[in-house]
Amino acid sequence: MPPKNEPSDPSMEWMHVTQSLEEELTLERSIREIEDCENIDVLSQLCVAMARQQWHQGKLLRQAVERISQFESVSF
Repeated sequence: MPPKNEPSDPSMEWMHVTQSLEEELTLERSIREIEDCENIDVLSQLCVAMARQQWHQGKLLRQAVERISQFESVSF
């Protein structure tokens, strides 16, 4: 059984997300800025923006995976 962060199906390996140290540290810095924020209005606006962005990115990702799946089914 592959480790948790590794895909179990080799054909799905392209979906594995790798994070550089710089990316990890940048994310951690952003998280700490959010955790340190005490302004409820700013946090509320951030939550709204992140919910919208998450929905949009989820939709885009589903469409992209579906399109890739169509290409893979035609090429095999």
